[in-house]
Amino acid sequence: MEKRRIVQIASFLIHNGYLGVVTGSILYRGLLKGVCAPGLNCASCPFALFACPLGILQNFISFFRILPFSALISTFFYTSAFFLIYGLLFGRAICGWLCPFGFLQELLYKIPFYKKNFPRILRYIKYFFLIFFVILLPALITNELGYGEPWFCKYICPVGTLEAGYGMLLFQRKFVSLIGTVFYFKTFLLVLILTLCLIEERFFCKYLCPLGLIYGFFNKISFLRIKVKKSLCKNCKNCIGVCPQKIDPVEEADSTECIKCFKCKDVCSKKAIILKIEL
Repeated sequence: MEKRRIVQIASFLIHNGYLGVVTGSILYRGLLKGVCAPGLNCASCPFALFACPLGILQNFISFFRILPFSALISTFFYTSAFFLIYGLLFGRAICGWLCPFGFLQELLYKIPFYKKNFPRILRYIKYFFLIFFVILLPALITNELGYGEPWFCKYICPVGTLEAGYGMLLFQRKFVSLIGTVFYFKTFLLVLILTLCLIEERFFCKYLCPLGLIYGFFNKISFLRIKVKKSLCKNCKNCIGVCPQKIDPVEEADSTECIKCFKCKDVCSKKAIILKIEL
């Protein structure tokens, strides 16, 4: 088994390492829930040990109108610290190595099914989700008390539907009575997204994921980078063929789309693509 696959499996198990649910405890509420997980993994999953990075960000934005200044500053630094640490250390390598939902997408794509690559311009959709559903809507639409909502988590996120929604229904049948229109809508989105992940490798990563986009902004300044020795490149295009993101690693090394899976490095017979750690 390749090293990256071992790391992905280990990361999935660490993200979802709480076993108290099998003894009747609904959710883990210990100290680790105050720590933000690197990958996209719902904090409300019965097995989740850590907080969700997008959930933490949206909750901060939702509450910033009503928090006192001292709490606002401390919460801001607490929230941003996770993104800065993970982003500067790894960039979007988190997507390629540590994200549980990224791992699931790769497994789904291995299933024999109709395959197609969608137009690259559609990748800008994830900018829309980040700007509107993660930032603007939680900040601008509030209730009478001034609280906003985590719009992406509540109405869009397929990870929350799969892990928290169906996870809770699996272990707590009493929640069946609470199923409503939003849950049916999110189930439709989940099925649609998973089907599209069968068609195109890492569809959600490419076109919809706000978290991957945030980490992608750090790619060119993260400690873990890809360097290309263009003088050695023979323009064979083998690296493009193995890239799950369907980018040109020679021309787009460390772009916001690169998940640093290093498949391009492994397939390069001329050793033109190298891993470089810059502190």
